[in-house]
Order: sequence, then C-alpha cells, then structure tokens
Amino acid sequence: MLVVMKAHASPEEIQAVCDYIEKLGLRAHPLPGAQRTAIGITGNKGEANRGNLEELSGVAEVIRVSKAYKLASRDCKEEDTIIRFDGTNASIGGRDLAIIAGPCSIESREQAFAIAEKVAASGAQFFRGGAFKPRTSPYAFQGMGLEALKIMADIRKEFGLRIVTEALDNESLDLVAEWADVIQIGARNMQNFSLLKRAGKKRMPVIIKRGLSATLEEFLMSAEYVMSEGNYEVILCERGVRTFADHTRNTLDLSIVPAVQQVSHLPILVDPSHGTGKRDKVLSMARASIAAGADGLIVEVHHQPDQALSDGPQSLYPEQLITLMSETEAIAPIVNRSLVHGIKLTATTRS
Repeated sequence: MLVVMKAHASPEEIQAVCDYIEKLGLRAHPLPGAQRTAIGITGNKGEANRGNLEELSGVAEVIRVSKAYKLASRDCKEEDTIIRFDGTNASIGGRDLAIIAGPCSIESREQAFAIAEKVAASGAQFFRGGAFKPRTSPYAFQGMGLEALKIMADIRKEFGLRIVTEALDNESLDLVAEWADVIQIGARNMQNFSLLKRAGKKRMPVIIKRGLSATLEEFLMSAEYVMSEGNYEVILCERGVRTFADHTRNTLDLSIVPAVQQVSHLPILVDPSHGTGKRDKVLSMARASIAAGADGLIVEVHHQPDQALSDGPQSLYPEQLITLMSETEAIAPIVNRSLVHGIKLTATTRS
C-alpha cells in the first residue's frame, strides 16, 4: 500500500498519517519527493483499510503497489534518489556522476596514502579500500581490519575523500559504520538477509553489489530489505555476473542499468574492475557504463598493481585513472550528466 499526500500537505498532516499507520501495527515509510510526499506501508499481510486512510487530512489517494519491492519502486517515489554528503560536493544519484576509486585492499599506511593522493589528484570524490576481504581461498590475504579503517579515516581527514568499504558480517558492519561514510555489501552477501536488515538499521548510505547470478527482482529485493528497516539511502552496483564466458572474470551486464532505472528510483553504479577482471578492459567498459546511464563508477586503482595483495590484474595505474576521469567528463554531457570533481590536490592543498 502507498499513501500519496497532497502537494501542500503539512508536516503535521504527514506525521498524523504515519502515526495512524503505526497504530494499526504496520510500519510507515515517508519518502519526500519534489512535488509530494508518499508514505509506503509495510508489515501488512493483506490490504490495509483504504477507506479509513483516504479520509485522513492531507491524503490525496491510497494506491496498491503490486511489486514485491515496494519502497524501491518508482510507484512509491517517482523522483530519482540523490544521496548527498555533508560538507562536500560529493553525491550519488541525480545529474552529477560519482567516481569511487582506490585499491582492492588496504595493505599498509604507506600504500593507502600513496594511492589516496593519486585518487584525490584525479578529482574523484570517494576513496574505496578493503578492510575486511572475502576471499575464495582461506589462505589469501583477508585484510587489515580495524587498522585499515583507521588508516582510511586519516585519508578522509587528509584529502577530503568520502570513504567506502565492505562489511562482511555483523561485527565488521558495526566497525564500518563507525569509521566509514558508505557501507558496501558485497556480491556474496547480496542475499545475506540478516546482514541487510542490520545495515537497514544504520542511518548511513549502503551500496549493494549485485550477486553473481541475481535477477533484477532479486537485486531490488535486497535493497528492499535495507529500506524496510528505515534506511532509504541505498545505492545499487552492477559488478558482473557469472556466465560461460572465459575471456573476462565476469560478464558485465550493462542492460541492468536502464532496467533498474525504469522501475526504481535508486541510483546504480557500475564496477568495471570486477566486471572484467582485466586492466586493459576497464576503461572501455567504464566509458560504456557512463553511456548506458550509470550514476557513477567504482574502479580499483593501485600504484604498484604487480605487487598488490589482491586484484592486481584488474587495478588501474594512477595515470589510467586520470584518463578515465577525462573520458568520463567528455561523455557526461552527451547523456545529460556532469562530472563534479572532488578536491584536486595541489602543492598548496597538500602542505
């Protein structure tokens, strides 16, 4: 169910409708839009009493939402969701493109700062780095944990970059929420429903990466788990799916971008690093991602990729990141987008 408020409904009227819904034992999800506020209803086994809701002050109409993903649907919110970050020009969603760049793993303070300086100099707004790493082999490098989070917090302070990093479980989720700006839920955890619900209780942005074989509906239902707990700052990310192809690590499914945008208001990013697994294919697929309408990119960058402890073969060199930024800036106006640079480093800003 969805309650659509009148264009000029007062905050008091909106709150009164939410209170009424809560008294029914249901959950109200107010989602303000440019022209109206819609209130999603979850927790109902059947259809709530539409007549009683329509009689409340400020209510324009009550409609049934047929999709399983109610809160993520454009039926619930017509306008694109834009997630902003206080004190910066960084945002995810809307006209401006978001660029998230950094190493697969934080390996040392020196390594992280060397790469972060290059990321900031490129004009990217976000720094990504793994503190907790899900690896196929139990013997592979698993990340530096809390120490990596502290290093990235220092990077934020030094360079003004917002921090994106992955949480693997409930324990690491609490740490990531404390130290980072954006929680990433990886592809392997896309349907870890208890983790998604716990992330939904955090009042901070969450990136959900598409699972290795997830359908569009399964992808959006993962977002719905987070949103159903009251966290509406959800970002989707296409990072390739598993197919028969062996010329790339995964098959990057760019058709998911317009498919998501047709039915959902949530922003969607593309990760061409994991999507291809090969450095020489990342730039071309990054260009294609922007042309397809993605709201931004997540790319892996390393100053010494041949020495990286994880995902070196798919990591860009810093000079390739500069090329990516330049090409993105050139393509953006063609698809009615713009690239807003973060704080570009100069000798003055570093001193």
